Amino acid sequence: MTDPFLRPDPRLEGELRTLQHPGLPRHLVAQPPLPTDAMWMARALERAREAALVGEVPVGAVVVESSQVAGRGRIIAEGRNRTRQDVDPTAHAEIVALRAAGRRLGRSRLPGTTLYVTLEPCAQCAGAAVLARVDRLVYGAADPKAGMAGSLGNLLQDPRLNHRIQVTPGVLAPEAGALLTEFFRERRS
Repeated sequence: MTDPFLRPDPRLEGELRTLQHPGLPRHLVAQPPLPTDAMWMARALERAREAALVGEVPVGAVVVESSQVAGRGRIIAEGRNRTRQDVDPTAHAEIVALRAAGRRLGRSRLPGTTLYVTLEPCAQCAGAAVLARVDRLVYGAADPKAGMAGSLGNLLQDPRLNHRIQVTPGVLAPEAGALLTEFFRERRS
């Protein structure tokens, strides 16, 4: 029997990156950015700045209806971290945005959407994106301590799951990373 982690999922196309984490998927198939990715990520960064203003970790997310026409698409929902404000450890920006998108569309599955998030999703948020059947995920800063879209592991493209998500890492990463760095620098001082 062939180990499914020794080869990438043939249904995903893009740049192949080998991960070095035993027991987890060994590959991230990274998609190149689309022309509109920076625009949508800038919107997610606005939500992240809002989070910082109220003392939340500055992470923002935007769910966009995908479009085959460059420059098209519409925002379905937005979110920012609200864990302290809502006293809810699950109220990460991605969860807030996915819940709002589901309510707005009247369904729990979100095919035909792209999730933009300023920080690489954790296991909870990556799992929620898979369960929501998001087509594509674009993130800004990598999270080497908790990121499950290629840094710590790759839940989004795990061949054992029934849905895989196209991933585009690093869009506006310097801006997203600087926002987080400054937030934590201020908290430590």
